[in-house]
Amino acid sequence: MVATRTTHVLFVEDDDVIREATTLALERDGFRVTAAPDGLAGLEAFRAHQPDLALLDVMVPGLDGVSLCRRIRDESTVPVIMVSARAEAIDVVLGLEAGADDYVTKPFDGAVLVARIRAVLRRFRATAPEEDEQDAVLAFGDIVIDPEGMEVTRAGARVALTPTEMRLLLEFAAAPGTVLTRDRLLARVWDYAWGGDTRVVDVHVQRLRAKIGQDRVETVRGFGYKLRA
Repeated sequence: MVATRTTHVLFVEDDDVIREATTLALERDGFRVTAAPDGLAGLEAFRAHQPDLALLDVMVPGLDGVSLCRRIRDESTVPVIMVSARAEAIDVVLGLEAGADDYVTKPFDGAVLVARIRAVLRRFRATAPEEDEQDAVLAFGDIVIDPEGMEVTRAGARVALTPTEMRLLLEFAAAPGTVLTRDRLLARVWDYAWGGDTRVVDVHVQRLRAKIGQDRVETVRGFGYKLRA
């Protein structure tokens, strides 16, 4: 029997009780956890251990979670989930714009957190959307997508996308000109069959537009988004 590698999670949280309780909960679900009490220790642990996923509290001392997320994004495309008691739209947007793949608000249910972690990991490890996979190179104006090589170029220059941004673009590319609702995108890209915060979709669309062109993904008010063919 071939052994499977245990998923390694970096958890940065300054509250001792939450850090210890969440660590124990994740370990019971089979994760290996490295915990850090502040942002600087978290950055050091990230570089030392190269975890499979980073779980970052927003309000940690030394280097706050949003800044830590940006530092991680400068070095890696590893999945990042932000955790915070602050659920205002601006806080969620700041975390996602820093490069986070998801945002979980406190207090959270342990089972829900594990489900969100597994969902992020599934889409990170996938090489393309589960259905309608295409190996042929796709072209939309000056945007060229190579699904097999997981590469995108714009006017000949390579575009650096995170795994979530790549899956979002592939979902649009699978149905150019078709309006995709936020709920569909949540289910297909974020694996949230049970629903989720649609602000995640909006922020990632904005990030994708900044990289492939503001006019490439059109907003259809009241419905969702579509890729201009």
